Amino acid sequence: MASEIKMDSYKKNAFVKNKQRINTTIRYTLLISVAFLMLYPIIWLVGASFKTNAEIFTSISFIPSSLDFSSYIKGWETGTQFTFTTFFINTFKIVIPKVLLTAIMCPIVAYGFARFDFPFKKILFSLLISTLFLPGVVTRIPLYMLWNQLGFLDSYVPLIAPAVFAQEPFFVFMLIQFLRGIPKEFDEAATIDGCNSFQVFTKVLLPILRPSVVTISLFQFMWSMNDFLGPLIYISSVEKFPVAIALKMSMDASSSIAWNQVIAMSVISLLPSIILFFCASKQFVDGISAGGIKG
Repeated sequence: MASEIKMDSYKKNAFVKNKQRINTTIRYTLLISVAFLMLYPIIWLVGASFKTNAEIFTSISFIPSSLDFSSYIKGWETGTQFTFTTFFINTFKIVIPKVLLTAIMCPIVAYGFARFDFPFKKILFSLLISTLFLPGVVTRIPLYMLWNQLGFLDSYVPLIAPAVFAQEPFFVFMLIQFLRGIPKEFDEAATIDGCNSFQVFTKVLLPILRPSVVTISLFQFMWSMNDFLGPLIYISSVEKFPVAIALKMSMDASSSIAWNQVIAMSVISLLPSIILFFCASKQFVDGISAGGIKG
């Protein structure tokens, strides 16, 4: 009798394990299939950068017939007096200051809204949130006229200056929500220990805010790298073009377009964002989840 019970228990355990194994296999198969479908455009983009123009338009496979790096070499040289080295340097002249200023100014503004009471705070916060729903096209002409009158057209100032004043309401709101989830007892304990408001921010709250600061920095980096309309409006000199404008410039309608070279440069322009994201992916996920939960 005991042996029969042990046999039944063994069969049940084996059945449960087999069922779990089958469920796990199905789950991972579905996840891998969906991931492949989502990543296929990028995979195809990488494969197409090694193809000829004829092969790009005749084959949907992402595997090229041969590995030809000439598209990268010729694409980097471009057909102008400038190489993509110049355009990448110009891009980072815009991106790096914007990211640094965003990482500094947005937490300061969020700290003021989350921890201090001052006149018209609710009205100012409402105006901040309302700008989230304001289409960017509404402010294009007034901003262009402003920078034109100040004499800053054909420079990087109109692209960088908004970050000085934390004109990123989404980032500020995200940090405010995160700060509201941090108990004020931390501030009070630091104040009792002799810290002023600035020291409370830098020594107590800022280390806790680090995942969210990394998150907004990543967003700003990717958005600035992909920004096309801003440089198109404010920059007119070829030697000051960023990568986004240079890619469009390489597609000259007056001649045949070397799509493999354009795609090759597109792949290279994606690399900084992809590398930075994977290097800071843990902080990125922690910042998004913490901001959402504590908000």
